[in-house]
Amino acid sequence: MADSPLAVVQGTLELLVLKTLHSGGEQHGFAILDFIRRATDDRLVIEEGALYPALHRMERRGWLLSDWGVSEKGRRAKYYRLTRAGEGALAEEERKWAAYVDAVARIVPGAVG
Repeated sequence: MADSPLAVVQGTLELLVLKTLHSGGEQHGFAILDFIRRATDDRLVIEEGALYPALHRMERRGWLLSDWGVSEKGRRAKYYRLTRAGEGALAEEERKWAAYVDAVARIVPGAVG
């Protein structure tokens, strides 16, 4: 585990959420946060105050659909899933991220991979 959580680079939260929903299927907000935290060995910890506005933005863009349901803990929760447009947005966000990583690696050789 890292000494302290890393700050999420601006513009990557949407990529992380899209990829999480692509990999894990329909999930509620807390499950999305938990998946990202666990998948990164607690290196990325995203606050609810950042996640929910991002989910609403992606929903307005047509990348996500949501429905109310009951969580595994018996609580009412809003579940999010990718749309076809969300799958396209994921592909575009992955392309942009790969270009960003490549550009940084040109300045900081060995930092990636």
